[in-house]
Amino acid sequence: MSQPVKRFSMFWFAGLSMLGFIATDMYLPAFEALQAEFETSQALIALTLSVFLLGMAAGQLVYGPLSDRFGRKRVLAFGLSVFAIASVGCAYAETVEQLICARFLQALGVCSATVIWQAVVIDRYQGKAAERIFATIMPLVALSPALAPLLGAYLQQAFGWRVIFLLLVGFAIVLLFMTSRETESAPRHTLTKTAGAGLIANYRALLSSRQFVGYMLMFSGCSAAFFAYLTGIPFVMAGMGYEATDIGWSFVPQTIAFLVGGFGCRSLLKRHPSERLILWGLALFMVSVAIIVVITLVLKPQSIVPILIPFCFMAIANGALYPLVINKALQPFKNFSATASGLLNFLQTLLCFAASALVSNWVEQHQAIAVAATMTLAALTVQLGYSWARKTQSEPKLTADL
Repeated sequence: MSQPVKRFSMFWFAGLSMLGFIATDMYLPAFEALQAEFETSQALIALTLSVFLLGMAAGQLVYGPLSDRFGRKRVLAFGLSVFAIASVGCAYAETVEQLICARFLQALGVCSATVIWQAVVIDRYQGKAAERIFATIMPLVALSPALAPLLGAYLQQAFGWRVIFLLLVGFAIVLLFMTSRETESAPRHTLTKTAGAGLIANYRALLSSRQFVGYMLMFSGCSAAFFAYLTGIPFVMAGMGYEATDIGWSFVPQTIAFLVGGFGCRSLLKRHPSERLILWGLALFMVSVAIIVVITLVLKPQSIVPILIPFCFMAIANGALYPLVINKALQPFKNFSATASGLLNFLQTLLCFAASALVSNWVEQHQAIAVAATMTLAALTVQLGYSWARKTQSEPKLTADL
């Protein structure tokens, strides 16, 4: 039976879910300042984002099984501590190489929050209750791509880019305190068992599940398209003549759109099955990406507006899809929900890293075309996932456990 939802826990879920996005987005308007201070290339500055995504992908494979084995609270506290220390390292980096290394360690810490909040929701809640929580939290997560770059732009102009990373230390400390007030949610039987053969069996069950793999590909493809935009658009807008503050403000409309999608999904769940909402969301996503590609290749706009408008519709689709596909992927695996969440987010982040790396390599020469091409590849991944999930057959019996 699902537990009642406490307001404190909802704030905790929101903070944990947003932290990784805040750490990703807040420093984006400072890209040009970083390039000037370290006297380096756009590609190396963009690599600070790409390597962050790589660190998040790698760390989630570790935190999931550790959380199932040793409990949510202890593992989360460790990860948040690593994130705080690495954020200090980012703030005092003297070379771009030091910043890249510190960003990687920062990612290894923050991914604990990404994995564990989803696992706690699956631990405590079932079915529609879990979908409603995901549909409530995911739109709040969408605030970070707007507020974080906007706040980062003003901090960079007023105090310099280093203050951005010091603020992240403060966020981590607040979440450490909130974590100390929460109760342990991991199933008790998983805390007494060892890894090894059981862990391998769990991964086998996940990767042999058409439901898990299909919805994972949908989640990953939608996210990769989003991160392709995040990585490339600061450079595209700078090439169009926009200032850092303008770049920060450009994230506001798509965030509002994501909120509309998320809260709209929460409302529509009362009247429509999630399968129907997923189909509608995927259709909107595909049409939006197609429009972005056509506008970029044919019109070659000198303003961000023609690209931003269809991207906002894509954000509506993502806002509606995220809570549905995450819940669909994780619900069958309640006995090892953190391992499932870790693998889901690992594969999602790995694809985001690939998209970010592609844009990083192409954007200096091809500008907006680099973003559009990468989003096309992401859309093909989404289509593959939908086709895979539709072929869902009887799932393997989920007896594997840690």
